[in-house]
Amino acid sequence: MNLSVKDAARLLQVSEKSIYRWIKQAAIPAYRMQGQHRFNRSELLEWATSKHMEVSPEAFNEPEIDKLPMPLFSEALENGGVFYRIDGKTRDEVLTQVSVHLRLPEDTDQKYLARALVEREKSASTAIGDGIAIPHLRVPLFTQVVRPSVTLFFLENPVDFYSLDGFPVNILFTPLAPTQKTHLHLLSSLGFLLKNKMFKSSLLQQENREIIFSTLRKAEKGLKPV
Repeated sequence: MNLSVKDAARLLQVSEKSIYRWIKQAAIPAYRMQGQHRFNRSELLEWATSKHMEVSPEAFNEPEIDKLPMPLFSEALENGGVFYRIDGKTRDEVLTQVSVHLRLPEDTDQKYLARALVEREKSASTAIGDGIAIPHLRVPLFTQVVRPSVTLFFLENPVDFYSLDGFPVNILFTPLAPTQKTHLHLLSSLGFLLKNKMFKSSLLQQENREIIFSTLRKAEKGLKPV
């Protein structure tokens, strides 16, 4: 919790007045420590990317990995895969199924992972509207994955994820990344790609893998290389 209001405003490229307004509205992840507001850098950036906000380039500085190229979203999705007809009548049941299907290191505790995904949803829903949610770990490095991946799940039945728009969810994207920077890059890329009508339509219609990847790669051409 090492960021002040001034730091948060600089990283998000907004005024301190905006930060205080969001704190008052309980819209931004903030903590009260010794009479002052403090922010967790990773949580703040995750929140900003989920809101499709422009952030300061310095926010993503990680000197030890800055020379590594960021993956294409399509490459990450190929690593994670696409799964159809995921069963589950409740959010927690669905997340348990998600943990089973994720391509993880052999020594990963899937039961613990499922609980972590559930707890993450309890603290703040990852549903972004239009029947789509992005369940993921608050601390992406927990799984110790070597290569970044995104797994796409289509649910057998829509499930309540407590989305702000009130619609149940039937499409899930779950990113896994070896670094915080890559994790945020994948979230940011997804936010951009979901604005593409063809790609989003292929998701809403639950098209086959070939069509989904085809529309994804076309939409991806609009992304600036990192």
